[in-house]
Parts: sequence; structure tokens; C-alpha cells
Amino acid sequence: MKLALHFPNFTMPGAPDSLRGLLADTARAADEGGFAAMTVMDHWFQMIPMGGSAEPMLEGYTTLGYLAAVTQRLRLGTLVTGVTYRYPALLAKTVTTLDVLSNGRAFLGIGAAWYEEEHAAYGVPFPPLKERFERLTEALEICEQMWSENDGPYEGEHYRLGATICVPQPIQRPRPPILIGGGGEKKTLRLVALHGDACNLFDLGPDEVGRKIDVLRQHCDDVGRDFTSIQLTLTTPGADAESDAFLSKMEAYAKLGVDQVWVRAAAPDPVGTTARLGEHVVPRLAQL
Repeated sequence: MKLALHFPNFTMPGAPDSLRGLLADTARAADEGGFAAMTVMDHWFQMIPMGGSAEPMLEGYTTLGYLAAVTQRLRLGTLVTGVTYRYPALLAKTVTTLDVLSNGRAFLGIGAAWYEEEHAAYGVPFPPLKERFERLTEALEICEQMWSENDGPYEGEHYRLGATICVPQPIQRPRPPILIGGGGEKKTLRLVALHGDACNLFDLGPDEVGRKIDVLRQHCDDVGRDFTSIQLTLTTPGADAESDAFLSKMEAYAKLGVDQVWVRAAAPDPVGTTARLGEHVVPRLAQL
């Protein structure tokens, strides 16, 4: 099992002046400590459970471009981009740029979006859930076409493109991996079976996560997809990541096929926490 680092909280000592150095030092600690990936949220302002809009929030892809310049090995992406945040072709172009400048380390994390408050604040349309999933399906198709030899038009119900030109193409071929976030059993996990290279589930306990993995396996059977070609990943707060209890739980997840788990960079010392996890937890997870 691999360990990945999620940096969702920019309420750090000395922010905002300190954020540039804290992000770089944390990313370097993860890079040198054997973490597989580092991610940030794709939100316009901080979520209410983490303090709300009065707390600092950096734009996701600008942040990832900065992290690409200060790391060598980490895979980089958002956990995850809401489909309503960017036109799909521009999103594909953004991820392509990140992939080229990171020398092939980008992935596309994407989901149906949920944070209505920030859409209202910034004047961005927030359609009903059914339409957001329709748009997510079309966005996945557009990204796949942008990252293929077909640069012709795309005609969908919600998006109509005169051309799907993407020059240069990503370093990774056939394309950057697509991670679809969420555990919705009827729509989200079916989209994983149709378009995803990875899914990302919440830490709901091995029994519930195992049940959702079984749902995904059935969707794969229904659409003729090789279930084993999909990476199973998990997001957990990881507050106890240095404990034996955490490692015991991860062992149960590993038996289900989960091979990558995200933990959060912890305030007020994300650098020190990340370095300790790299030293003590990464090697133990690697044995699972």
C-alpha cells in the first residue's frame, strides 16, 4: 500500500506569508519520504467544517504547478475538481500543462461537485444533481478525446466543441490517469467503470468500503471492464496515522485491494508530520 498526502488546510502559522515555504518544504518532505502523491482541494474558499470562507484557500492548479517545480517524484492532482468549476476542454488543457511541466506526474481528479455556497458566492451556475452527472459524463468524454488522436468536434447535450485540439499532448501516454471521486453506487461508481483509472472512497470502515468495491466490481462486469485495471484508493483523516491501530485498519483495507491511502498534512507543523510519516509509516504500509 502507498501513502499519499492531501493538503486541504491553509490555516497555518504565519499565513499567508508562510504558505509558499510551508508548501514547498512539505512537498519536499513527502517527495523524499516516499509518498506516492500530493494533492490539494479544488475549492474557491475554505469549507465550513474547516473554518469557512474567512480562512485562506489557494487556487488548486496554480498550487500544483508550484509543487511540480519543487518536487521530482510525487504524482500531482486535485482531490477533486468539481465538474462545474471549469469548462472540460480548458480543464484538459490545464492538466496537460501540469503533466508536461511535471514531466509526466499529473492526474485528473474529478467529481460531480457539491459545494453550492461557493458557486453562489462567485456567480457560477450550480445545476441540479442529475445535470451535474450528465456534465461529468460529457467532461470525461471530452478529456478522453482531448488526449487522443481525434482533435475533431464534440457534440453533447451540455457541451459543444468545434475542435478538441490539445498541443502539446501530455507526456503520459495514452493519457494522464483519471481518478473519479465519490462512492455513489448508481452513478459515480458506474462512471469509474466506464472512464476511471482510479476511484477514491471515504474511510467508512472495511465492511462498508468492501461493499462499495463489490458494487464497482459489478458495474465493471456489466460494462465489460477489467475490474483489476482500476486502482482502489481511500481518503482518511489519518490523525492517528502513526499508531498501530491505523496500520491495522490499513491492513484490512489492503486485503480488499485498496493500494493507496491519503492522509492530511497536519497543522501547525505539516513539514515535521510529513517527515515522520515518511520515516515510520511509508515503509510499514509498503509491506501490506
